Amino acid sequence: MSGFSHLNAGGEANMVDVSDKAVTTREATAAGELHVSKAVITAISDSKIAKGDVFAVARVAGIQAAKKCADLIPLCHPLALTKVDIQFEVDADNQRLLAQCFCRLSGKTGVEMEALTGVNVALLTLFDMCKALDPAMRLHNVRVLDKKGGKHGHWQADEHQDETPPCR
Repeated sequence: MSGFSHLNAGGEANMVDVSDKAVTTREATAAGELHVSKAVITAISDSKIAKGDVFAVARVAGIQAAKKCADLIPLCHPLALTKVDIQFEVDADNQRLLAQCFCRLSGKTGVEMEALTGVNVALLTLFDMCKALDPAMRLHNVRVLDKKGGKHGHWQADEHQDETPPCR
């Protein structure tokens, strides 16, 4: 068809058959940011968010989301993730919260969708927990930073693609 692996010869949606692919260690890291007001930065820095520890809740939400990716994205394979790690950084100078999700498994298909799902839900959870202070927050620049494993080996985003550094 058009080179899209999720379309069959008739152009219909199709879950890719990975039966014959080799089991390899697969990893992916995705990142994104939430632009917030100074009030949100101050409230987080002073532990004054009424709903509690925003990063602890968002971390658990991101991990759960990565594990449930196949329940949300119809053509994703259910995967037995062996590691999910969510990191956050407060960038007060630029009024944003940075989030990063790392996923790993030994399997036949990549984990970039799981990493993207994890980072998006972590950011959405931060939004939910802070929306009373700033309903105008914006998710921005969600992308895959890096992926490893499989027949294509290691792929890394162009570091000059955007101005947002990954979490440290």
